[in-house]
Parts: sequence; structure tokens; C-alpha cells
Amino acid sequence: MNRILSGAWRAEERIPSVRELSVELSVNTHTVLKAFDLLSDSGIIASRRGMGYFLTPEARDKVYELRRREFYDSTLPELASNLKALGISLADLEERLKPLL
Repeated sequence: MNRILSGAWRAEERIPSVRELSVELSVNTHTVLKAFDLLSDSGIIASRRGMGYFLTPEARDKVYELRRREFYDSTLPELASNLKALGISLADLEERLKPLL
């Protein structure tokens, strides 16, 4: 999904095949196939018979939506728990985040 967000893979362009990605990422083809199934189920990629997989026109928006949901549902609660455990205030966090954004 990072390649979609970064623009390395653009809407309606063909993406590497399952085999190409498995070699590039040094993972089993079944792992890539599972990822493709998830991306397809989410409407991020679509198969074109005999041509491979292509990004859908709304792929980038869908990835943003999924990533935001993941952030709010998983990352943010974990962050809040860590802030509380470490005694870090929101003001302290904001001060540290400003130069990073």
C-alpha cells in the first residue's frame, strides 16, 4: 500500500504479477496471493483476464481510508496507552510532534 500512497503505483496502471512481487519481496507466492485477494476485496486492485492486476481508479482514496481506520482503531489506542503509562501529556506530545510534521 505504501507504493500506492507514494505514487510509485498509479491508478489504472498494471502492478507487478504475484510471481514478480514474491521474488522482489523474497516471500512465498501464496503470501502475495493472499495480499492480492485482500486488495481485490477492498476494491484497490482488479484483475483483467489475461493481463494481470491493475489499480482501480479509486485505489489511493481507498488506501487512505483503510490506513486512517487502522490508525484510529489500532495505533491511536496503543499510543494513548503508552502516553498514559509513560506520563507524557498531550502538550508534551504536541511539542515533540510539531517539528516532525
